[in-house]
Amino acid sequence: MGLESKVVEEVQKESELQIDREKTCPLLLRVFCNTTGRHNRPNDYVRQVPSNELQIHTWLDATLKEITRLITDVYPNTKTKGTTFNFSVVWPNQRGPGFRMKEIGSTTIGTKGPDDNATLQSKKFVIGDYLDVSVDIARSHGRDTHDRRDRAYSSSYDRRARPY
Repeated sequence: MGLESKVVEEVQKESELQIDREKTCPLLLRVFCNTTGRHNRPNDYVRQVPSNELQIHTWLDATLKEITRLITDVYPNTKTKGTTFNFSVVWPNQRGPGFRMKEIGSTTIGTKGPDDNATLQSKKFVIGDYLDVSVDIARSHGRDTHDRRDRAYSSSYDRRARPY
């Protein structure tokens, strides 16, 4: 009998994680994207929230990869292959003033990672928390024509033609 009850418990836990998006009202997820490659500081949330807010209506079963796709729709320059999105949850500190922050995972454009299918619910996200996203935009592989150090010398280049 002990084995049978474990199986029933596991089935119930799995069904609790599944959210019927047709019947469940979405939550307002307040996402703060910083495209400079760093997170906002917890102190940035004290008096008023940072200005880089993105509001998304979603469900607790939304994956980090799904949220990444929504962010890239708003910020097209983040679609570059290799761009990394580092996710943190921000919540009010219960024991004192200010806010606390905890990293919950990361995704990268163009590659599969271990956190891609992690859901907000699996990362202990609570409705009302903020999501802080540090976006580290990958540099394109093309050459910058304005940077002389990256230019290849062509065969027609003649050093004597230009007096330095």
